[in-house]
Amino acid sequence: MKCASFAILLLATGCVASSKQKTAVEPMPLIPGDSSAPSQVTPDEAMAIAQLYTNHSWRPFARNILHGKDKTGILVNTPDVSHEPQHDRRGWWIPGEANQGVPYKWGGFDDPASFDTAISNGSAGGDVSSPEKRRADNAGVSAQAAGVDCSGFVSRCLKLPRVHDTSQLPAVCTELPSASDLRPGDVLNIPRRHVILCGGWATPDHSWIYYYETGGAPDYWKPGLKQAPLDALLALGYKPLRYQGMAYEAVPSGKQPREVLTRAVKASAAVVMNPTVGEP
Repeated sequence: MKCASFAILLLATGCVASSKQKTAVEPMPLIPGDSSAPSQVTPDEAMAIAQLYTNHSWRPFARNILHGKDKTGILVNTPDVSHEPQHDRRGWWIPGEANQGVPYKWGGFDDPASFDTAISNGSAGGDVSSPEKRRADNAGVSAQAAGVDCSGFVSRCLKLPRVHDTSQLPAVCTELPSASDLRPGDVLNIPRRHVILCGGWATPDHSWIYYYETGGAPDYWKPGLKQAPLDALLALGYKPLRYQGMAYEAVPSGKQPREVLTRAVKASAAVVMNPTVGEP
């Protein structure tokens, strides 16, 4: 009798576990983005690409440091630890050690693979932004530095075939009626200034959001996940946009959209109480 009872208990337990697993993995159907958009991407893919840039490990050397003009006369300042260590916008990567995160480069559009190739070939590891770079615009982009800037980073996360800068992104996006409509994979953009990628809501009342960014506080010259008050971001002039090629889940009325970021990833988010527009 004891054996029979134990077998029945095992069967019952297995049925309950199976039932729980079944309900936990049922996905919502995905509605594809506009087929005429330059690329098709899902929120999960956008977040995965952002994480890839944030976690990318690379080992630079002294030859990848440049604080001066490149061979064409463009001024380059790599964000290594020797760059302005006394300022908030200090450099971070250390030669001879494994570093994490693809560094910021003005006008950069490298993916992790092309970045690694450039570094192994002796390119400068990043190139920080400056007022002079802004005035020069594309003329300030060095072909002898490797990395990614804010719009290059967001363009990669949206799987765009070429970089769309902050003045070009609105042409492939739709402005949202309200910032409260933001979903993972949407963007907050200031033309000719800066752009960040929404990662989801950090609070149930939608007053704080998670976002990925490169070129902003606290680690200016590397990509990272952050959380900040939405109102503080909107006060800076950010406009909420949705990429036209972004797929999304069909969420039943009254239901909350699925969270894309995992609990472990959320725990890594830096808290930014008073955000500023990245890149001086």
